[in-house]
Amino acid sequence: MTDTPTTADRTAVLEAAARLREAAATGTPVAPVRDLIGRDDIEAAYAVQRLNVEARLAEGATVVGRKIGLTSAAVQQQIGVDQPDFGVLFDDMAYGDGDAIPFGTVLQAKAEAEVAFVLKDDLADGPLDREQVTGAIDYAVAAIEVCGSRVADWDISFGDTVADNASSGVYVLGTERRTLDEVAPVEVTMSMTVDGEEVSTGNGAACLGDPVNAVVWLAQKARDLGDPLRAGQVVLSGALGPMRAITPGAEVAVAISGLGTVSATFPSEENA
Repeated sequence: MTDTPTTADRTAVLEAAARLREAAATGTPVAPVRDLIGRDDIEAAYAVQRLNVEARLAEGATVVGRKIGLTSAAVQQQIGVDQPDFGVLFDDMAYGDGDAIPFGTVLQAKAEAEVAFVLKDDLADGPLDREQVTGAIDYAVAAIEVCGSRVADWDISFGDTVADNASSGVYVLGTERRTLDEVAPVEVTMSMTVDGEEVSTGNGAACLGDPVNAVVWLAQKARDLGDPLRAGQVVLSGALGPMRAITPGAEVAVAISGLGTVSATFPSEENA
């Protein structure tokens, strides 16, 4: 990796990874890890993420895709970075349209609406330009991503969120699959409601100018890091509008023009 050279030592990376694993295991958020790895040491942050990905794989989890974060210029400015980040999607993060997701599944849950893509070809060789990436996309689908943070009070820097698997939680895919000949992701508009009240609106251009641009960025970054995108994987391309916190019992519904609707409920544990 050729990003900012890491100044964090191996012990600090291991300690940061262990801190985040403890939060996931106990359900109790922990202090930020930037005291160990720095606020913007990209190499160290992804090293922490990889350690915990390896731990999940050792436990039997399967990688099914990636999520892209920090695709909004406003959010990048707020955190003080000039690029997106990404995390890994595991099989146990996936839910279907209309599913009930026990509220405690995600720590400090916040929902956002996205365009998701499913790949039909590997993105491992070639220029990985827009033309190639577009050709490798099987279909697009409406999605809800429920982000979560193992860091207490969402007190995150760039380093914290990267280390924390890009603040990943779970995701829900809709059922209406559209090829890129049928829908232009940059042109979509989005509305998200929580318990029937509209809480977020946006459009395709809010995601790096075009959700396909986000997939191009990810394809190149993933290959640079030695773990390219593969056929069949899901890519959550980034939020189309502001995320919103959800509470026990909430019902989240998303409508994206050209891609239909997707919803999920989040019953409290006693009602799950």
